[in-house]
Amino acid sequence: MDILFDPNKNRMTNMQLCRLYMDEFVRSSERKWMLDGEAYYRVDNPEIMNRKMYRYREEKTTGQIEKVLDRSKPNNKRAHGFMHLLIEDKTNYLLSKPYTLTCEESEEYLSMVQDTLGKNFQNRRLMRLGVSASNGGIAWLHPYIDEQGKFQTMIIPPEQGIPLWRDNDHEELNGFIWFYNVQVIEGQEQKTVTKVEYWLSEAVAYYISDSEGEGWDLRLDSERYLDAVADENREFMEHFHIGNEAGNWGKVPFVPFKNNDYELPDLKFVKSLIDGYDKARSDVANFLDEVRSIVYALKGYGGHDLGEFMRDLNYFRAISLDEDGGAEAITAPVDIAAAKDDFDTLRKDIYDFGQGVDKNSDKFGNNPSGIALKFVYSGLDLKCNRMENAFKAGMERLLCFVDKYLELIGAGSHPGCEIDIVFNRDIAINESQAITDCAASKGIISDETIIKNHPWVEDATEELERLNAQREAEKAELSDMFPPNPDGEDGEA
Repeated sequence: MDILFDPNKNRMTNMQLCRLYMDEFVRSSERKWMLDGEAYYRVDNPEIMNRKMYRYREEKTTGQIEKVLDRSKPNNKRAHGFMHLLIEDKTNYLLSKPYTLTCEESEEYLSMVQDTLGKNFQNRRLMRLGVSASNGGIAWLHPYIDEQGKFQTMIIPPEQGIPLWRDNDHEELNGFIWFYNVQVIEGQEQKTVTKVEYWLSEAVAYYISDSEGEGWDLRLDSERYLDAVADENREFMEHFHIGNEAGNWGKVPFVPFKNNDYELPDLKFVKSLIDGYDKARSDVANFLDEVRSIVYALKGYGGHDLGEFMRDLNYFRAISLDEDGGAEAITAPVDIAAAKDDFDTLRKDIYDFGQGVDKNSDKFGNNPSGIALKFVYSGLDLKCNRMENAFKAGMERLLCFVDKYLELIGAGSHPGCEIDIVFNRDIAINESQAITDCAASKGIISDETIIKNHPWVEDATEELERLNAQREAEKAELSDMFPPNPDGEDGEA
């Protein structure tokens, strides 16, 4: 029987494999959505910002109608920051308040994990991961050990990372290709080169290319291999060094933080609506600019030419006419009401399908109740639920690398300890109603639960300690005012 495929013949090299995946990824619609998501977040909306105005003319020699760029026509480019607002609302709502880590098995282990992640992980990493995932559909966090032997993390832009998934559910990685451009100086010339890192569970290889696009001329990045400890073929090396000891994570050290189960960016659901809003607002601005260029119908003009007419009109605000002459301004009517209705409808659709909260909506009223606020925020809650589940999974994967690091530095292994992660949402509430409800709950539920739900309390544990200290001080004050009588009860002898 003939063998159709022999894995020992014509096998692709690692460089060829990276080049194949990079060519495919750069041309993919997935990466285009990532780039567009970043652009719309920065309010550089490509559809309107790249818009050009054309006019049509007849080619005299051929008689064909051709389209010609018209630079004289008004071309307003009104880009609106809907995506910026939607994503900022979402990430601040879900991720701006400090998250809570709890471990019932060991407080010492929990403290070590928190110290390893660092105090600024919330602002420096988690918030940015939320924005990156919302823009690109997925965000990547790269754990590594720095030269001082400290645990660090780095955010990888989604358009720079190519995951090699092991399964269709995108749960486990076989490998990861990270490619990015850097500026280098060779001699007296500055140029851009592409760095490529091919990560596997046990090793990593570093490549470099002087060209971009199809036909990447990948070769080993010599800078990375100067002092490296590599295997026999001098291509792969260990993930990190702690002191003089080389090691690896045992897993591909890239943690996915997904926007949702389908890894879709938020822009996917509202792009056509935002483009329509940008175009409609820009068209109205163009129309108003054209209206300002009034066309005059002249009859019996007493001047010599049209240039003189415009000079007289602009300077004297008057023109000279013959006995039977006249001047009439020709303008086109603008249906502002219809345009405004279209703008309002598009705006409503953007917030509805983008699952955001329109602060200018009439639903808020002057003093909305808790039920009304829950209704207004229902769409945002649903969207955040998907991200919260995905980010909890990402945090659990990250903690696996933290556990490995703690083992490496001799802090011990903690296989029986599980950490629960809670994202505390910045929920909009009616403060007066919430305070009234807290007061009415006194004696029905514990003081700790009441304090946790009080709108003025940021740290419930710290507030409980203050409250207990205040009660002890009040008891001490009462004892000083009414000291106990050692001779009898109620002060009697």
